[in-house]
Amino acid sequence: MLKEPNKLSPDEVEAIEKQSLRSLFLAAKDFAFDAFDIFEQSSDDQKDIAEDITREMLERLGGYRVEKRILGNVDYRKARYVVLPEYATRQALFVDSKAEKTSSSATLQMSQLSLGVYQLRSGVEMAEKGAIQPVSIHGGLEFISTTLLAHYYYEQPSPSKPNRLSQLTLAAIPNGRLQKKYNPSSKDSIWIVGRNAPTRGEDFRVRLSFNRLSAKAAWRIQRLTYDPVKRSVRGEWSEGDAD
Repeated sequence: MLKEPNKLSPDEVEAIEKQSLRSLFLAAKDFAFDAFDIFEQSSDDQKDIAEDITREMLERLGGYRVEKRILGNVDYRKARYVVLPEYATRQALFVDSKAEKTSSSATLQMSQLSLGVYQLRSGVEMAEKGAIQPVSIHGGLEFISTTLLAHYYYEQPSPSKPNRLSQLTLAAIPNGRLQKKYNPSSKDSIWIVGRNAPTRGEDFRVRLSFNRLSAKAAWRIQRLTYDPVKRSVRGEWSEGDAD
């Protein structure tokens, strides 16, 4: 049965996001230690390296393509069918990459989100709307919007040594239809203050707190770590206390 995206329940939206993140997690594990080698050996900018790795990993994702062009300000966009046991639906999959020297959060722009951002900044309540529609229209068809994140935490042991990839954090960022569960107010938020200066006219940015999102739903944050001695990748799919 093909279900129209606007008829999906919140639980069904979450099931789609969970299945999508699981697929990306398996693709990252299959890519294995190659990500570490690419990161260490490439002389490109870290952000560009991260984008290249993510694209290569995503080539291993399964699914059924829909021949529609998806636009958006993310590294990877794909129109496809998501097939679950009870139904199938059309999905606009958005995957972005970040390479940063912090492992606890990731910087995002509103153009990469369908979930709104409610948070306190210097005691002032902020309310910013995500630029991606929760159910987006492409080629006259509806698609449920799903945003995933691949966050590459890297270190540089010394100026004379290459960057070293330490951890890959994969996150499923909630669809805007799940606002009441994940960010209902500025006092109940998965966001922390981003690195933008409104006084300089910089676009609003926000940082996703991995710990805050994981506290809401542990499965939404998955981590892989890289062991350069054993040349191996460690990490198993985790659902927190339900493991």
